[in-house]
Amino acid sequence: MTRRLAATVALLLISAVPWDSGNAQPRGGDGYFFRQPRATFALRGGAVRPDANSELFDFVSQQLTVDRGDFLSLGGVADISVALKDRRELQFTAGVSSRRVGSEYRDFIDNNDRPIEQSTTFRRVPLTLGLKYNLLPAGRSVSRYAWIPSRVVPYVAAGGGAMNYRFSQRGDFVDFQTMDVFADRFETKGWAGMAYGAFGTNWSLSRNVGLNTELRYDHARGPTGQDCQGFDRISLSGLGLTAGIFFRL
Repeated sequence: MTRRLAATVALLLISAVPWDSGNAQPRGGDGYFFRQPRATFALRGGAVRPDANSELFDFVSQQLTVDRGDFLSLGGVADISVALKDRRELQFTAGVSSRRVGSEYRDFIDNNDRPIEQSTTFRRVPLTLGLKYNLLPAGRSVSRYAWIPSRVVPYVAAGGGAMNYRFSQRGDFVDFQTMDVFADRFETKGWAGMAYGAFGTNWSLSRNVGLNTELRYDHARGPTGQDCQGFDRISLSGLGLTAGIFFRL
């Protein structure tokens, strides 16, 4: 009886000790997750080239030493992609790009034979919601307990939203009726509806972190406002190429 009791106690003590069961227990942190991540968060930076193909830009480039290509600017983007089904994701994006260009009149100088100078600033802030479709699976399940992210995942995306914009000029200008030179500031700003299309690629560096590149075209046109009456709607469209880092959440 005493031996049986001692054996029972020994078995209970052994069973209470935590044992490492090796490969039988899936672990996070070795390149896979216990489930597919619900979302990714990306931060990117790069170059944005506005089309600048409306009447306002035509007038500015004809009168001043400013060309359409001068509005090429640096931009930043942040987006969150929420996983849906069948390779689809819901993409929320916010970006900003701004460029300040110095100039002078091409055909006029002041009474002291000096250039008549001014600066032009063009800023774009797109806020969009779209659908993103992965051309390859974002990852694969190897069991009920493990999901492995793919190394390379190209995707396409499209959507719409609103763009905040500001086009302003500050400096000295010529009154073409009196030929006087005067200091002033002209500005047009506001919100405009927009649409976009994009192609990008995610490269996994580790379980949680990867690189992201995206080529995106925005299409938008906005009203010019009181300071720029007589011109058609200002072109806000442009092409952006950005690269950065993403995190799986």
